[in-house]
Parts: sequence; C-alpha cells; structure tokens
Amino acid sequence: MMKTKIATVGGGCFWCTEAIFNQIKGMEKVVSGYAGGNVPGHPTYREVCSGLTGHAEVIQITYDPEVISFQEILIIFMTTHDPTTLNRQGADVGTQYRSVIYYQNEEEKLVIEEVIKQVKPYFDNPIVTEISELPTFYAAEEYHQNYYENNKEQGYCNFVITPKLSKLRKLYADKLK
Repeated sequence: MMKTKIATVGGGCFWCTEAIFNQIKGMEKVVSGYAGGNVPGHPTYREVCSGLTGHAEVIQITYDPEVISFQEILIIFMTTHDPTTLNRQGADVGTQYRSVIYYQNEEEKLVIEEVIKQVKPYFDNPIVTEISELPTFYAAEEYHQNYYENNKEQGYCNFVITPKLSKLRKLYADKLK
C-alpha cells in the first residue's frame, strides 16, 4: 500500500504553482488553498485578496515519497518562482502572494533550510521565502482547482502560467508525468 506525504508551499498565485506541480511525477493530489492567516475560520478568495486576513495563496500537495522526495519538491518549487521578491510574484502584489514553505516537523524544517542554502547561489538577490510551521490549510473555492487545465485560453494563463510551464519542461523533463 502506498504511503503518501503532504507538502504545503506558496509561490505567489496558486494557479501557477498548482499548474507546475500537476505536471510532476509522484503528485497524487494538488489542491489550491489558503494558509497562514490571522483570522479564524475558512477565508474566501475575496477576503484573502483584500490582504486583511494574512493568508497566503498556497498549494497542498499529496505526494508519493517513493517517486519524489520532499527535497526534490522544494528544489522544483524554489526554481519555478522568484523567492527573492517580498510579498509579490511579477504583477501580483500583496502578502497573499508571499513565498512560503510550511513544515510539519523539525526534519522537514532542516530539509527546507538545506535546500535554501543549495539554491541561494543561483539568485542575485537574497531569498525571502518564509519558513513556518504548517497552520490550518483551507481549500480554495472549487473554481480555483485545476484552474490552468480548465482555463488555458485565459490571458493570465497564456502570459504567466504557460511560460512557467515551458521553463519547467526545460529544467525538469525527467520529473514530468
């Protein structure tokens, strides 16, 4: 019986991050959602976009560690978004678009810190990715799930997500489904 694990990361707009990880071998489920806020209860997209809840747009990945390791997931994550911009990814600006990795235990925290050390030389600016203990994860509304797959013709998908997927294919062809 396969034993899966969970990883929760935020790299700006969850549509982008979800589209990337939906392409990777070993991903059993990728869910867009919200985490890290300072208000109780399940936030809505509109509330998170206001910037007032403190939540980040994140994805929660259920993966098979026999196929892909937590470290490999983090390396892909760190190299497919800009971990050097505080509270923004491209034109998306606000705390909800922060770069964040959530850990579930000290072992994961050590892996995260090691990966950041490994990728640091590849960036001209300091890495500002937040590293925090996993708070409650809230799934986003249904229309956000598999957004890229369901909306490839949308302008945002064409101009922002498709180029990220092209980069993914060049860097990680061996990791693709």
